[in-house]
Order: sequence, then C-alpha cells, then structure tokens
Amino acid sequence: MTRVDVAPSLLRWARERAGLEPEALSERFPKLAAWERREAQPTLRQLEQFAKATHAPIGLLFLAEPPPAESLPIPDFRTAGNQRIAHPSPDLLDMIYVCQQRQAWYRDYARASGEEPRAFVGSARVNDPIEETAERMRRALAFDLDARRDCATWGEALRLFIELADSLGALVMTSSVVLNNTHRPLDPSEFRGFAMADALAPLVFINGADTKSAQMFTLAHELAHLWLGQSALSDATARELPERAVERWCNQVAAELLVPRRVFEQELTRDDAQLQRLARRFKVSTLVLLRRAFDVGRLSRAVFNDAYEAELARLEALPKTSGGNFYLSQAARVSKRFARALVVSTLEGNTLYRDAFRMLGIKKVETFDELGRSLEVRP
Repeated sequence: MTRVDVAPSLLRWARERAGLEPEALSERFPKLAAWERREAQPTLRQLEQFAKATHAPIGLLFLAEPPPAESLPIPDFRTAGNQRIAHPSPDLLDMIYVCQQRQAWYRDYARASGEEPRAFVGSARVNDPIEETAERMRRALAFDLDARRDCATWGEALRLFIELADSLGALVMTSSVVLNNTHRPLDPSEFRGFAMADALAPLVFINGADTKSAQMFTLAHELAHLWLGQSALSDATARELPERAVERWCNQVAAELLVPRRVFEQELTRDDAQLQRLARRFKVSTLVLLRRAFDVGRLSRAVFNDAYEAELARLEALPKTSGGNFYLSQAARVSKRFARALVVSTLEGNTLYRDAFRMLGIKKVETFDELGRSLEVRP
C-alpha cells in the first residue's frame, strides 16, 4: 500500500485554511494527529480524501512547504469592527473563482454574439448625488413602485428585481452553496455578496444563505458598485453606516433605490403598525424601512439599533422555506441569462459539455437537457 510522505505543515495549512480544528476531522481521519507529528503517513487514497474534506487542491499537498496566503481576486470592502477581514475561506474563494470562469465565458460569448457593452457599467461616480443616481438606476431597471405594485410580497418583488437586473444585462447569481454541493454552505457572516464589473458581462453574486430580507438590499448595493464600474466583495446591510466612502455611497444609493425618500416621508405616519403597512407599499423588508426611518431623522441611532435587532430576530425566527423546482433554482444560481446562453452554445457545439457541466455544477446529460427545457431551449 503506497504511503505519501506529506509535510505536517501542509496538513496543518489545509486544515487551518478550511477553518477546521483537528477534532472536526478526527472521526474521518483517526490518525490525523500522528500524520501531523510525522509519526505515520497517509495512503494516497487517504490524502485525496483529506484534500476533499478540507477543499484543498491535492497538488498543493505535495509541496515542500505551505504556499503563500491566498489573496482575494477582487477588492474587499468587508469589515468587522471597521477592520478588514483576513483569511478568506475556501468556500468564498472557490465561489469567486467559479464566477470568474462564468464571467470570462459569457464575455467571450457576448463578444462573439455582437452584444453591445452595457451602458450602465461605470456610468456613475462616487460623488454623484444619491437621489439622482438612484433615480437613474430605477429608470434603467424599470424597478419603480408601479412595477412592484402587483407583487404580493417583498419576496416576489425580490424575484422581479433579479429578473429586471438580468434583463438589463447583469448576470445575477444567487446561491447558498458552492456550485450544487450542499455540504459546502456559504456563510452570510463571511460575506453577503459581491460585484464583478465588466462592460460585457457585469456580474452580481448574492449569498442565498442570507435572509430573504437581506438579499434585496445586497442586490441593490452590488448594482450600485456596477454603476460605479467597480468590483467589490461586501457584507453591507441596511443597518451599516460604513466608514469607507464607496461603501457608504453604495448603501445610501441602495436605500434610496428601494425606498425613495420623498415618497417615504409622505407615507410616514404615527401609526404603530406602519412598518407592515409600508412593507406592503414599498415591497421591501421591514429592516430597510427602519433604515429609512433613521435616514430621515424619525429614529435616533440608539432606537434604530434596538428596533433593528428586534425586527431581525423576528424575521430570523420565521419558518424557512425549502424545496422547490430544482431547475428553476439552478437557473437562479447561475442567472437565467447565463444559463440560457450556455445551454444554447453547448447544443450548437461551441462549448464542450465538460466545460458547461463544470460551470453549472452538474454531472449528468439528463440534468443538462432538463435545464434546457425549463429555459425553453430546444436542441
């Protein structure tokens, strides 16, 4: 039986990179402690399983010493106590890498198809007036209050918002896991979303593991980054008052886009139940409305913080929905625009099935064919 003389420092590197303590792996790898002390050696099969468990590239475990710390490929605007967050998880890194591959593919597809650059990308500047910018975005997206009127809930309004952004040319991808791997859930406490600016293939990724109430604000925030023509990794919420000018501007634009200040002030009353009434009026979460009440001076910072915490706890306690149509969910995970283009290109023989499967995170031709049918794409 072939044993691999792997450096203990590489085993520790892979485990720590994945944020795992030895105890979390000891059941699957009883001799892990001995491997890390070099008192024993894993078999090649065991090393492959260890690499899979820690989401580490198997080739790196054959190095003499751990590789340099991985850096994020897009600007990082996340903060914890106004300090930059270090050590991105393998899940976050892999999700960004997958989206980069999808974006590169769609850029080539759009260029070959003669698509025009998206005029909205980079059309704003961080010193542009908040209300004017939000109004330009609202008109471009056709996501005004009239468009939301027929939505029964703000959950439906979120789906409409995604569809409108996708129709405008943004690839909006929403997923709670890396590809379709349910064993690799994405952590909302690490990131809520990111934007990848590109003239032909602007992309927004929303962490679907976050609450529905947060996802609409994340989408609006990341779209603001695209309007600036900037890529960014964010953890912004309606509660935040970021110190960085770019993040503060994007938060303000997002709030104004979703709830126009002028209309909001007209709708405000002393009604104790007005949060729910305004949620129905604007089709946004009550958390966004609390933020707007703070913006217009109706709530103090202390009262706003307390009210936000209480409302967030109430929303998180609501029953979670699950299940649904796999193929509709799959299209949402990769954006309908991207999925349809990829299926068409593959059926026409311009993209290998292998590459399409990799970007979609699927393994079977039957699944691919059914996805195409759900998107009304026929061979």
